[in-house]
Amino acid sequence: MTAIAQCSTSSGDSLQSPFPAVARPAQRIDENEALRLFREASLFELGIMAEDVKRRFHPEGKPVTFVIDRNVNYTNVCNVDCLFCAFYRHKEDDDAYTLEYFQIKEKTQELVDAGGTQLLLQGGVNPDLPFEYYLDIVRNLRRDFPNLTIHSFSPTEIAYMAHITGQDLKWVIERLMEAGISSIPGAGGEILHDDIRRKVSHKKVNTHDWLEVMEVAHGLSLKTSATMMFGMMEEDWHIVDHLFQIRNLQDRTGGFLAFIPWTFQKANTKLEKLPNPAATGVEYLRVNALARIVLDNIPNIGASWITQGLKIGQTALRMGANDMGGLLLEENVVTQCGINPTRKSVEEMAKVIHAAGYDAAQRDTAYNILNTYPLAR
Repeated sequence: MTAIAQCSTSSGDSLQSPFPAVARPAQRIDENEALRLFREASLFELGIMAEDVKRRFHPEGKPVTFVIDRNVNYTNVCNVDCLFCAFYRHKEDDDAYTLEYFQIKEKTQELVDAGGTQLLLQGGVNPDLPFEYYLDIVRNLRRDFPNLTIHSFSPTEIAYMAHITGQDLKWVIERLMEAGISSIPGAGGEILHDDIRRKVSHKKVNTHDWLEVMEVAHGLSLKTSATMMFGMMEEDWHIVDHLFQIRNLQDRTGGFLAFIPWTFQKANTKLEKLPNPAATGVEYLRVNALARIVLDNIPNIGASWITQGLKIGQTALRMGANDMGGLLLEENVVTQCGINPTRKSVEEMAKVIHAAGYDAAQRDTAYNILNTYPLAR
């Protein structure tokens, strides 16, 4: 496996992942075997296999982690019109908005005051915003909050920046790094197969372009996460293909720090009347476990308590996941789909993790441990 490299930050420091390289088994699972397992193995069998892979990265006794973060959606104006999105608006809509820096600064100050370390900036593809808008926000944040991790801008947004500047991805990402971004989130992946993307988000970057943004970022030593949103109209083999697209890129670059799957929430979207029922908690746990089995070169799997609830999140920790994600001082995308996760305090999240049988720890974006909350024994 490619050793985890340094994650560059624009404040002049670097984030070093604490995970050592992990030797791959003699025979890795291939796509046919992954599909067979997904279709035929019991949930219990998948969980056992996933836990075996997890222990290569996270031996018994390692804490389950979480991060104190905030998602700031700087604009809801978007011209991509994804059928699965309840968040976007067109600029003529009454509730369309674009934040000014002073508003973002206020939200960020609240995050820092709460002990937070990670700010995620994400918005719609707003055709009225110039590249300087993004650079100015990041520069100002880096100036005002020099120690903050700015985990920002999805591949879709970055590809749009390349389009409006007429520059290539490398040039755009280098300018963002100079301004101050620390890492890139894996948003906008949904299902990385163009059969599905053409049906639900035909204006969005295709599979190749999403992966290309990540590969260029990794080549610049910028770490990223990867995600999957499933439960729309994909088939099981699309899910498997998505996982192998991610694994193959990680083999080449070693740039993904984490993978986080979650289920599509269809309320208030243009896909609300899809005949297929929403993905169940069991289906989520099967995907979570399969992701841990297939992605034997990515150190962290995140449990999606935001969409699944805390009980399923706890169960995922026994089926390959090692991280509970963020406390989320703010989230505006899934809430538009009728999901209203209650913000958790550090003490509440530690209690949730303890109830699953693990020590808890606050981490930063690179998964370095900042504070520990041991389980009473």
